[in-house]
Amino acid sequence: MTEYDYWKLFPRMPKKVTIGDITVRDGFQHEEKFISTAAKKFYLEELIFAGCRDIEVTNLGNPYLMPQFSDAEELFRYLRGDRFKKKCAKRSIDTNDICLTAITIREGAVDRAIELKKQGLGPDRILMMVSTEEQHHFANSGTTLPNYWKEAERSIKKCNDAGIKMCGTVSTIWGSPIGGATDMKDAVKFAQRWLDIGAHDVEHADHDGSASAAEVYRYFSMVLDAIPDPRLHIAHFHETKRMASASVLAALQAGITNFEATLGGLGGQPANFLDDCPIKGTGDYYYEDPRYVGLVCLEDTLVQVDEMGIEHGWDVDRVLWLGRQLEKTIGRRLRSEAVINGRTLTEGHMQFARPGLAKLKEKLDEAPGQLLPKGWD
Repeated sequence: MTEYDYWKLFPRMPKKVTIGDITVRDGFQHEEKFISTAAKKFYLEELIFAGCRDIEVTNLGNPYLMPQFSDAEELFRYLRGDRFKKKCAKRSIDTNDICLTAITIREGAVDRAIELKKQGLGPDRILMMVSTEEQHHFANSGTTLPNYWKEAERSIKKCNDAGIKMCGTVSTIWGSPIGGATDMKDAVKFAQRWLDIGAHDVEHADHDGSASAAEVYRYFSMVLDAIPDPRLHIAHFHETKRMASASVLAALQAGITNFEATLGGLGGQPANFLDDCPIKGTGDYYYEDPRYVGLVCLEDTLVQVDEMGIEHGWDVDRVLWLGRQLEKTIGRRLRSEAVINGRTLTEGHMQFARPGLAKLKEKLDEAPGQLLPKGWD
């Protein structure tokens, strides 16, 4: 007998998830034009008003390398300020429930985050990053893995003293855009290592869209067997082959409850060109065609989990509206299909109904809703 209950087939699959947003950081970091500070403030607060409670604000690394984030402190100042707090209060949003994250790849950026925390402006949570493939890790961090692990351990101790949470990212789980194939067992060990040295949680990242659904299910099953608490794990998928939604589903089936996404599927490698000037970024891009780069799309992911009946805490319609605004900000059509086609409506789209059907059924002596001929069993 076939089992039709999805949750019986996948007993680890959650009925409630957390979807964090990383548009203003990971999404904007790949844009080759400066996104205004006013626009960043607008999207940060609108995402929070739409239900986001875990949001990446900026990158606290050297703005010489990534000038897109030269306004990092101003964004934190706004989000810690009275004006934003009053807007939240009007909407019955408790700002204590909002976790503000900043990326701090190296120890210098960690020190900057701690200094901002002392000023009452800093992040609640920061993030450091390792790749299981060392060439990719070196491209992102500029140092070796053993040296970086020591730096991360020192940084976590500093963060604990300062009251800041640390997220440890593991990348190149399903392959590296530089070194090629990788072993998922290494990623599981790296995830455990982050927790061993004091990280608060672990982001498991497919940074170049290498993952397939089957391997995502296998990996996260391995992770939850080794580290069973789903609250410790975050799934981060990039979209290069139109397969990230399948990866989200596979992660859900494995039991993952925390995800990240960007409006419009923006994001990718830090830009090496901004406005009219080449910049350093992290060097040459790993791809040939910029149309196939970015993260899993927030709008489409929300529609996906919403229509599965999974609780998520977002106002989906507000997010779809926000996605349409972002296309104007960026100046091009983005990846979301949901912002164009909307959600699947249970009441249908009766504006497209043919008025002649009711008249024809009456003429043929058929009752409204009758689907088979009279007399048929």
